[in-house]
Order: sequence, then structure tokens, then C-alpha cells
Amino acid sequence: MKKVLFLLTAVSGLFLASCKNQDVTPDATSLDEVFSSMASSAARTAAVNDTITKGKCKGNLTSIDAATLPSSVKTYINTNYAGAAIKFAGKDDKGQFVVGLSLNSVETGLLFDANGVFVQKLGHYGNKAKLTEVAITALPANVSAYVKANYAGYTIKRAGSDGDGNLIVGLDNGTGHKVLKFTSAGVFKEELQIPPHGKGQGGPKPNGGH
Repeated sequence: MKKVLFLLTAVSGLFLASCKNQDVTPDATSLDEVFSSMASSAARTAAVNDTITKGKCKGNLTSIDAATLPSSVKTYINTNYAGAAIKFAGKDDKGQFVVGLSLNSVETGLLFDANGVFVQKLGHYGNKAKLTEVAITALPANVSAYVKANYAGYTIKRAGSDGDGNLIVGLDNGTGHKVLKFTSAGVFKEELQIPPHGKGQGGPKPNGGH
């Protein structure tokens, strides 16, 4: 059965399968960071492409450190989503804020105006922000072929499917990692930007622990 992948939640079965498939002893910290980056990328994509965001935000969202969110935004989250982890925080050209949260395995996107006043929830954020586990052995053959041809020294350590059916693949070479996006058929789309570890992805916990 497929399991939803969440920020910093290690799936032991996938971990063991990854070790076996790659025939290496992976670095746990690197794997966690790749995993975290994959979840963060899905959260950001969901926020940017949500129908509410597209309809009410001006211009592209720029990722920001969640620690810089207005106090009113943090207060709203503390009050209404106590204990939630901030997976994505962004700001549009009008100064409005979009925040993606994860609480008790539920993903929620929120829109705030430039003064940090809550406007509304994002329409379809919940499903789009989730990654569903995909076994490395189940990836299309051309995914592995692309990685081998273009990312020498890297091996696939994590794989998931986002709400749009894209394949998100995490790579590690022992000293660094990459996150790639492919179509469901395994056609390469782009290399995703990995946020600085601990910034703009698990963000500060709303309860003060950023």
C-alpha cells in the first residue's frame, strides 16, 4: 500500500529497499535532507499552482524564510494550527503571504494579505502538497538512464509522485544531493531547487521553534 511521504518522516521499508537496490550504505543525514527537500518542493509547487494563489496573488511567489513571516501570521497559525510545521512560506509582488502547513498528516495552505491578516485557505493545496511513495524499482527505466547519463556518481535514494502525477526523485552522491522532476512516463522536466536545510521548508514551528 502506498504511504504518504511527509517532511522528516523516515519510511523504514523504503529506506531498506533503497539500501538494497543501490547496494550502498547511505548517509542517514543526507537521505533525510533529500527527503525533506522533496517534501518541501512538493509543498512549494502546490502553493504556487493552487487556484486561489493564481487568482489572488500578483506575480510569482518568492520563497522566504518562515522566520521572517509577520507576527500576525505566526499568531494565527499558533492559534488555529498549533503544532503545525511550516513546509513552505512565500511572498508575492503585492506583499501577500502564502504559507503551507503540515499538521497530523494533513496539508493546509493559507493566504494572508500584506499586513499579515488571514484571507482564506488555498483551494486544492492538501492533495497537491503530498508525495506518495514510489518504489525505486518501479520507476520507468528512462529515469535511471537519465540519471546515469547526466548525474554521474549519483544514485537514486527516494522517489515519490506528486498530486499532478509527476515523479520527484531524490539523488545522493555521498557528499551532496539533487532533486529531479520527471513526468509520469519518466521524461525529465527540471532539477528542483533545494532550499537551505532548515529554512523555508520545515520552517520555524509556529509554536516558536524556528
